[in-house]
Amino acid sequence: MVKTWQCGRFEFPLDRPVLMGVINVTPDSFSDGGQHVAAEAAIKHARQLIKQGARIIDIGGESSRPGAEPVLAKRELDRIMPVLESLRHADVALSVDTSKPEVMKATLDAGADIINDITGFKDPEAQALVAEHGRCGVCVMHMQGEPRSMQQAPVYDDVSTEVFGWLEQQAQHLVGLGVSASRLSLDPGFGFGKTIEHNYQLLRDLERLVALGYPVLIGVSRKSMIGAVTGRPVDQRLAGSLAGAIVGVYRGARIVRVHDVGATKEALDVWQAVEFGPKESS
Repeated sequence: MVKTWQCGRFEFPLDRPVLMGVINVTPDSFSDGGQHVAAEAAIKHARQLIKQGARIIDIGGESSRPGAEPVLAKRELDRIMPVLESLRHADVALSVDTSKPEVMKATLDAGADIINDITGFKDPEAQALVAEHGRCGVCVMHMQGEPRSMQQAPVYDDVSTEVFGWLEQQAQHLVGLGVSASRLSLDPGFGFGKTIEHNYQLLRDLERLVALGYPVLIGVSRKSMIGAVTGRPVDQRLAGSLAGAIVGVYRGARIVRVHDVGATKEALDVWQAVEFGPKESS
């Protein structure tokens, strides 16, 4: 069982949850598309998330919402690099949400600590890059299909067995290439080629993924799985997102990717007070 997640310049103990704040430098992301497309706005928002308790900032320059069209690597880098360079000296781990090897290389060279790949490092070039780097954190996510078509008709015989089994195989493959197990985290990919029923089954069975011994990352913040049961539009899903985060952490997730860092931190502080005893706010 991995006890510490190694991410470039940082090592995160996994006895308690780590908050990953989301920065989408895109015009069309599902929850906040266009709000932070300008680098200045994205940097300002990232600094707010750091103050609220984010230990990791996850920067994305290409939307992965259902139906999204791919963008060129140059466009993606033009969006990401100003934010990455501005935050490089902040006391926060910098994650880049990308599936393109050329974007991975450029951002790692510029100081990124983590690569978060929604395709789960299926590309052999991407696998070789993170293996060669030696220290960066590696977020392996499961996705059935691709963003343009993933939600059209996702089908599984047994979603938890298939998703968790694929993640285990991919982790073992990356370890075989030289990626230390302490650098890996596994993400079941809520909303990426799954129905609402699939998503909740994966969350219900999350302890099976945790039992594989790798840090588990979850991202349910503001997603359609929350809206489906609350009836709330994307900008009114905070309460449901907090409940999803708490359930995931209770079942063993230790990296929580969220839009609303401050509120999530407060909810997790209460959970931690129950588990470990209260710690008064300064």
